[in-house]
Amino acid sequence: MKTLKVAALATVIGLASVTTIWAQSDHGEAVTTKLLMPILNADRGMELFASKGCATCHSVNGVGGEDASPLDAHNMDEYMNPFDLAAKMWLMAPYMIAAQEDELGEQILFTGDELSNIIAFLHDDAQQKLFTEEFLEEVAGDMPAHGASDTEDEDHNEDEEANSDG
Repeated sequence: MKTLKVAALATVIGLASVTTIWAQSDHGEAVTTKLLMPILNADRGMELFASKGCATCHSVNGVGGEDASPLDAHNMDEYMNPFDLAAKMWLMAPYMIAAQEDELGEQILFTGDELSNIIAFLHDDAQQKLFTEEFLEEVAGDMPAHGASDTEDEDHNEDEEANSDG
């Protein structure tokens, strides 16, 4: 029980600060590594999943695209190393980039914090139940279209006005 409490305390401290990890190298000597572990926010991850366009190809809770695998938490392993998800994304990067450019007009970029929050969302079954068509439409309505610049929108509006005058 004491070990569990210590592990829980170390996790809380580690999520909010730099964590020092002691490991063993392949040659048996001790190695110290300092990692900054982000705080994971599944609610923010849900917003990012929608606003970044992930739902164009992937579905969660039956909502979203069907061109790529669904990402429902209840179908994933109970525990997952977030670096494993990043590695899977890296493996699929050429296909994902091509799909993003085709569907969204550009490659979507993520910061480490954004990816951490998306990973939190992908592993939070309760949060995923809040991911609905209405939520997706609401977030999509608040976001500018990917790949469309303000200049293109202005040019398009001027063309429409010129055609309606003539």
